[in-house]
Parts: sequence; structure tokens; C-alpha cells
Amino acid sequence: MKTFVLNGTKRELSNKQAIKTLRRNGLVPCVLYGAKQENVNFTVNEKELGAVLNTPNSYIIELNIEGSKYLSVFHDAQFHPVSDAVLHADFLAVNKEKPVSINVPIVITGNSEGVRQGGKLIVSSRKLRISAMIDKLPDSLEVDITELGLGKSILAGDLSYENIQILTPKPTIICAVKMTRAAIGAAAAAAKQ
Repeated sequence: MKTFVLNGTKRELSNKQAIKTLRRNGLVPCVLYGAKQENVNFTVNEKELGAVLNTPNSYIIELNIEGSKYLSVFHDAQFHPVSDAVLHADFLAVNKEKPVSINVPIVITGNSEGVRQGGKLIVSSRKLRISAMIDKLPDSLEVDITELGLGKSILAGDLSYENIQILTPKPTIICAVKMTRAAIGAAAAAAKQ
């Protein structure tokens, strides 16, 4: 999995006015927690943080906070309800010796048999939650739909990958091929012949 470096500056816990001043200066208050370490409060540049938030990709994030380096994954962010500006971000520290749980993008490959028969491909999930060691984490997961017929679907429980445990609930639909009016009409015409 790709690593993204994010530079930050330590901050002290303070009042609302100090936090508003940070935000006016283009900084986002953040916190790093987990992996049996003390919480680290810091700020990052809003534009740099946007590179992590505004992408479908997942990254291992190397936080460089005043010379101290931490491996982490993006966990959560709070946004302003009107302006959509980032108000706060949370990062979860990870350990190289323990599995990491992260959402990874799904890449659909192949040409579905059901689509060739006139069906419509519906993609219900764009990401899968997985657990794996850091060095085994993929940038994306491929789902081959070549054998997917009309009215059929692929569930999270149908997928398996080497060295990866899928945490997404098994009944979660990844994609399906739905019948369309054109496909129903073609099937009816074939039945009359």
C-alpha cells in the first residue's frame, strides 16, 4: 500500500477561541491515538490534509510531527455543515507487528455475461474493509465479474484474497446485474420463437 507523508505541529489542548484561530490560519486540529501510546494532539495544513481526504484511495500515513514519526491510518473527520471545511481529523496509530484494518477501493474487472445479455451492472460497494499486515496491504482489490449472469450478484462473502481477511459483513452486496426492460423483451422474444 502507498505511504503518504503528512507534516504536523504539536498543539496544546486549548479553548474554542484558540481552535478558531488555528482554523482561520488554514490549520486543522488533529489527534493521533491507539497502538498503546499516548494521544498526540497536533495541527496540519488544511490543503495537505485535503490530499488524504479528497481521494478514493487508502494510504498508510506517515505523520511527521516536529521530528517524531508515527505510522497511522486516517480514521475520521468532522466537517462544517455549511462550508464543508474540515473541522477536526482523527488518525489511528498502527503497529508493523499487528494487522491493520482499513477500507480499500474495489476495482471491477471483466465484461459480465449478464451485461452482454442486456442487463445493467449495479455497483453497490466501492470499498471493502480488510485486515492484513502492513506489508501485505493492497492499493486496491480486483473483483472479476466475467461470470456474473443476469439477476446474479457478488457478495463480500464470495470474495477471498491471499493474506487478507475481509471484515466487511458477508451478506454485503458488492455488485449485481439487474434485468432491464430490454433484457426482459429479448427473453420474451426468444421464448416465442
